Amino acid sequence: MNPNPMKLLALITTLVLAVPLAGPAHAAKRGQPADDPKLPRVLLIGDSISRDYMPEVRTLLEGKANVHRIPENGGSTAKGLKNLKAWLGKTKWDLIHFNWGLHDMKYIQEDPGKRADPKAASSQRQVSIEDYEKNLRELVAQLKATGAKLIWCNTTPVPEGSGGRIAGEEVKYNEAAARVMKEAGIPTDDLNAHAAAKLKDVQLPANVHYSDAGYKYLAEKVAQEIAAALPQK
Repeated sequence: MNPNPMKLLALITTLVLAVPLAGPAHAAKRGQPADDPKLPRVLLIGDSISRDYMPEVRTLLEGKANVHRIPENGGSTAKGLKNLKAWLGKTKWDLIHFNWGLHDMKYIQEDPGKRADPKAASSQRQVSIEDYEKNLRELVAQLKATGAKLIWCNTTPVPEGSGGRIAGEEVKYNEAAARVMKEAGIPTDDLNAHAAAKLKDVQLPANVHYSDAGYKYLAEKVAQEIAAALPQK
């Protein structure tokens, strides 16, 4: 028997109306918190590491700052150059905490979205150290033009077996970044040393990512650095 069209339409309407509209809580989960105009505005720029420590940073800085993050994975410095203006938008930022690195040192083949074995003959870094340093200089120039206070966050440790990267290679990238930040007079949040101090306890096995407890541990350092640098409003 074919269903009555009018009854079917009524059922669909009821179901649609039963679904609640996305409110402030839903928006916050998507990284779009409602700003308190009395507080300074902070922007986090980075890859999935920053995505996963951001919620705890926001909690730790509650009542001190409006904490936002770019709406996607920040990827490599090459991606940053293509997207930074859009990420910054037209609103004013009081402080920007930023990082690039893990995706720059990632080894790829034809598809830049996929990791490759660093030992494979056709694989290459997504962004060479030379281009990484050059790109950072350009990104820093754009960030300084915003007038915001800037904090560079160096790249966290790459362990053995993490796939698509060579363990310890972040050291060379961090050294290149340190040269850029020293020239620009930008302070560094040494998240690498902070993570290394408890790496076995907080980092996932053979992975550049962290446990839930690990992300909270990273967030403590990030929030501390931001809180110390926040402008008074």
